[in-house]
Order: sequence, then C-alpha cells, then structure tokens
Amino acid sequence: MDAECVECMPCVQPELPAAEEEDGREAAAPTMGDEEGEQQDEPDPDCAETPPLGGDQKDVICNFEQSVQPHKTWVPTVYSCFGKEHLWCAGYEIVIQESIESYGGVIWPAAKALCYFLEENRDEFDLRHKNILEIGSGTGLVSIVACILGAQVIATDLPEILGNLRFNLSRNTKGRCLHPPEARELTWGHDLQRNFQNTPCTFDYVLAADVVYHHTCLAELLQTMKYLCQPGTQLIWANKIRFNTDLIFLSDFKNSFDTEVLAEYPELEVKIFRATYKEV
Repeated sequence: MDAECVECMPCVQPELPAAEEEDGREAAAPTMGDEEGEQQDEPDPDCAETPPLGGDQKDVICNFEQSVQPHKTWVPTVYSCFGKEHLWCAGYEIVIQESIESYGGVIWPAAKALCYFLEENRDEFDLRHKNILEIGSGTGLVSIVACILGAQVIATDLPEILGNLRFNLSRNTKGRCLHPPEARELTWGHDLQRNFQNTPCTFDYVLAADVVYHHTCLAELLQTMKYLCQPGTQLIWANKIRFNTDLIFLSDFKNSFDTEVLAEYPELEVKIFRATYKEV
C-alpha cells in the first residue's frame, strides 16, 4: 500500500465518576455499518468469507494515474488492522480487501504500476481471450485487472493467501469479465509438473509483480518462471529494487531469459520487464 500505515493504538480513556461511567454504558456507540446511508457488501456464497475485522476499518480511495505520480518514499509497516483500498481501472471501481497474514496481504507499488501499464497499453498487449497465469498474486489486483481486460486468468499463491485472494477475485470480476478467474495454490519450485502438466504453450502471458521482496526462495522463483515461460509465452515482471539480493536475482533473470525493459516509473522506482524463452 502506498499510503503510510497507521498503527491501531488503543485509546486511553480518562477516569469518569461512577455516575457518568454508568450513563456511558447505556449509550453504546454505533457499530460499523449501522450508520445511516452506509452501504455494505452482500455476502457471496460462491467465494470465501471475508476474514473477521479487528478494530475500525479505514477505506483508502485512489486511482492508477494518481498512484504513479511522484510521492514520498513508501516503506512497508507492520500494522494490526484490516483495510480496504479502492482503485479504478477500465471504467470499474476495484475494492481490494487487505489482510495481515503475510506480505501477500497488501498491495505493493509494482502491482499498481503493472496494472496501469496493462491498461494504458491494451492495444499492444491485447489480453482478450489470452491465457494468463500470475505468480504471487497476493491480493489479486493484477489478476483482477487482467480479467477486466478480457483475459482468462489463473491467479496463484501460497495456501494461506488463497482465502483473501478468492474473495477479492469474486468480488471484483463478477459481471465484468469474459472469463471467470481461477485461484490455485502454487509453492515456488514444488510440484510444478503435477500442477501444470500441460504447460508448454498453455500460457500466452505469465505476470509477476514485486515477487522478490524479502524472499528466501529466489532460486525456486526463478525455477518456476523458467518452467512456466516456455516458447510462445511472454513473462511480464514488474519490480522495485530494494536489496542486494534483488540485484543478484535480476542478473540471474537476465541470464535465463531474453529480456527487455518495457517501462520505467522512476517516482515508484519500478521497472517492467518482458522476458521470453531463451534457447540454451
């Protein structure tokens, strides 16, 4: 998330006289969603339930064009509350439920940059009826945008991420896409042949955004990319360099694929690469 996170801190209440304290108990504060005019999402029986909310929930409104404008350097912060982020793409509002399970529970800068790139370059990268797999889908933002732009998408991530991922996919794609998306478990470097038996030429595009951040499984990530990116597949990877390990991975990535830089967003420190199968 680009915005600085505000830690949820318990409020310190002043001591009240016994009579005032008793009156305060009778006038309970309204719960979230009870205020007049506030809209709540209807439950969807086909998707996973939203994780229970802890504390107050804050919504952040933004759009893709604003998100790639110059802004303060963003630093990930540990936070203890759930939130939503509202974005706009291809004429639709996208509402992303974030969670606190892991790094995959929040929206990262490269994901927004990749969504903006795909929307702005939809003529060159026509995703209609294309088969797409996203590595490390997280909240599902990139997969949602690819679906809205007409692609048939498989969104993948670790088992603990899939609940929130499926919720966001279902919430934001029904009635908006040509093909319903699929969420599938993928642990990098594990069971690739069993889970993707018909991989050669199956995927037109493999998408990835900010997948190298603070990871210890970069060798497995590269192995997964190489397995999925067969002749005829284009790998579109958006990345922000943060650590020396990122530079090492980038060097290995360029040695493994034929690569080119498609776009740069200096204000976000994000580059978008295109990679294709490299003959050995």
